[in-house]
Formats: sequence, C-alpha cells, structure tokens
Amino acid sequence: METGNQFLGTERIGKLMRQYAIPCIISLLVGALYNIVDQIFIANASYLGSYGNAANTVVFPLTVVALAIAVMVGDGCCAFVSMALGRKESDKAKRSVGNAVVLTVAGTVFDFCKPNYCYVWRNGQ
Repeated sequence: METGNQFLGTERIGKLMRQYAIPCIISLLVGALYNIVDQIFIANASYLGSYGNAANTVVFPLTVVALAIAVMVGDGCCAFVSMALGRKESDKAKRSVGNAVVLTVAGTVFDFCKPNYCYVWRNGQ
C-alpha cells in the first residue's frame, strides 16, 4: 500500500474537512454564480426577453438533477472501488469501474435517443 495517503488516517478530522470541503464549496458557488450571470445576460438580450429567462429557469433544475445523478454514480463507484481495493479484490474494483462507464454511456445514449432526436438523426435533417 502506498504511504502517500497515510495522513488521511492520522490527521485531525476538522483539518481534513476544511481541506477537502472548501474546494467543493467554491465549485458549487461558481456554478451558482454561472447561473446568475447567465440570467443577467439573457435578460439583457432584447430578442429573448422574459422567454429566455423562463426557459433558463425551467432547464436549470433539470441540469441539477443530471449533475446529481452523475455524482451519485461517480461517488458510489469510487466508494466501492476503495472498499474493494482495501480488501485486495482488484478484479471487483475493475469491474465496478467498467459498470460505471457502461451505465454512463447507456444513460447518455438513452437520453439522446428520444423519439424526436432519433427521427432527426435517422433522416439526416
């Protein structure tokens, strides 16, 4: 086992929480700031008006749900891989990563193969 991550088992919990939580908080704030700035630019576009803000308001929760599903798959796979490697079961860890990749690709294909998208794609329009 590598000794590079031994501080995770010996360091104080409070220090580790600050060290790893602050970048996560900053990334969430940047994402929220992106949405605010996006709303401002859309509101200033004279050809979009309130319809642009309404569309962005409807789509933003869907984006958050998609992000939540992606994080769920990624974090679940990461936790399982960590536990499997801790038990010296590298074959289960590799299979778990493969399953996560297949699930992600299948979800993407399922998302983009809705009837309207497939119709346009098949007819080349």
